[in-house]
Amino acid sequence: MDLPFTERDIQYAENFLAQGDMGTALPLLLALRDEAEEYIDAECQTTDDTQFFSFADTFERLAYRRVEKDPRTLVQVGAPFDRLYSDLAFAYIRQQEYVLARDALMQAVRWNPMNCNYRLDLAELFRALGNTQEWAALSASVIERASDPTAGGRAYANLGQFFLDEDNLAAAVGCARLALNSAGGDARTTRLMGRLNSERPEWQEIEDAEALATLAEQGISVSPNAEIAVCLLMCASDAAAEGDRDEATRLTVRARNLVGEPAAKALIKLIRESDAELAQEQASSGAEAGDVREAGEDDHA
Repeated sequence: MDLPFTERDIQYAENFLAQGDMGTALPLLLALRDEAEEYIDAECQTTDDTQFFSFADTFERLAYRRVEKDPRTLVQVGAPFDRLYSDLAFAYIRQQEYVLARDALMQAVRWNPMNCNYRLDLAELFRALGNTQEWAALSASVIERASDPTAGGRAYANLGQFFLDEDNLAAAVGCARLALNSAGGDARTTRLMGRLNSERPEWQEIEDAEALATLAEQGISVSPNAEIAVCLLMCASDAAAEGDRDEATRLTVRARNLVGEPAAKALIKLIRESDAELAQEQASSGAEAGDVREAGEDDHA
């Protein structure tokens, strides 16, 4: 069965979205959704061994494998189903159809679970619909998947407001300080700081150690996920090996921005040492050199 639509079809509908023409955009998106779901029913059936996704790139695919530890075969579909559902959610939001928007964004996350913007937008919809527990859970899920500091900072800002509502001041302060470090100019962080200053001015008396320890007790990571940085650097190494120095540089810079220069350098050193050990093992067993990186990571390509 042929793919139901192309990226050009999506862009056509998005032009009307950008213009605010919901009367044209929404019917176009709904037609694409119906075609997509017919295709999904016929060609993308999930099994115990196989799952289908529409990741944006090989980094997201690798990151999903390492973060989720999903043992199934991951099949990349040739159409951006996640983008379609995200656009549809945006159109529903413009019409204040928040339940329909939530359901559409849940599908966007299903098709690309590594897209943190989808998760943050979905979290806001759950909050608007009164489900603050799911708002907090989705925000927390961003921290372990974020590949840029801003997404993580926005997640901390959400959690800071949640903990403030729960009267857990130390946890709220920990989130606020982490949000300031990585997304200080974001509106979410500004709202959180405004609330702390007006509602709990004593927040400044709480020491960093106490605030971060309280967050850890709540099961909230207080640092970016090093696995995400490793994935960025592995993909950067592959890009360099293929001669794409611009892409290699871009991915390396993303890793450095996420975890900092010293940590990135240490991870690069570990990756190179691991590659050298694998190369030596493969050479001694007569394996082809081109299969070195695939050893133990069959989805990284």
